[in-house]
Amino acid sequence: MSGLSRFIVAATALTAVTVLPVTASALDDQQKQEIGAFIKEYLIANPEIMLEVQDALEQKQQEARLKQASAAIAENKDALFSSSHDIALGNPKGDVTIVEFFDYNCGYCKRALSDMDEILANDKNVRFVLKEFPILGPESMAAHKVSDAFRKLAPEKYGEFHRTLMAAPGRHGEESAMEVAVSLGVTEDAIRKQMADSPNDAAVKEAYELATSLGITGTPSYIVGEEAVFGAIGHQTIAEKVANVRSCGKATC
Repeated sequence: MSGLSRFIVAATALTAVTVLPVTASALDDQQKQEIGAFIKEYLIANPEIMLEVQDALEQKQQEARLKQASAAIAENKDALFSSSHDIALGNPKGDVTIVEFFDYNCGYCKRALSDMDEILANDKNVRFVLKEFPILGPESMAAHKVSDAFRKLAPEKYGEFHRTLMAAPGRHGEESAMEVAVSLGVTEDAIRKQMADSPNDAAVKEAYELATSLGITGTPSYIVGEEAVFGAIGHQTIAEKVANVRSCGKATC
């Protein structure tokens, strides 16, 4: 019997005078004081119970979060996997699609860049969608505006732009993003005209709406098959989930 079960049995035995459930309203003040003192004494003597309760709560919250995300994925497949605002790297006809929500100023995203490259280098049948999700302030929004314009003007070089800017140290805004764009052969005038003529408002709105429905509050976050994965979990875990999708149709078999 677990510690929590022993506690419930002991508490019930202390206060129950019949086999019927005892509610707080059925106890007098003295009984409430006695059971309160017992609970306090028991928890002090067995503090590990609180860790068990915390673990159970976190597990329940995680299950609810994944259930919410699964329903949202089913309802938003086109926006997630085939949006006109995104570009996919890797195999355009890959049998498994990974979607990454990222911010150019996210330190974890920067470290996770190598995870994406590792997966694409070792698995030629993965399609990797980059979902721009600027959530880390005005600088991030400015960098993503430049990125969006660059993507529209030179989609064939977007992967190189993404890797270059993501790998560069420090925080990024319009200036550093523009430097990368120009270094890849697109003029600043062309970028600024594209930003004015076709702002990224719709792309950002779509990303935010998707993130809200999926329960995503930080970056990086991934969609692997039909499962949401929160946080920088490393290329090995992502690769295992890709293998699971192929073997059982789900990221977690």
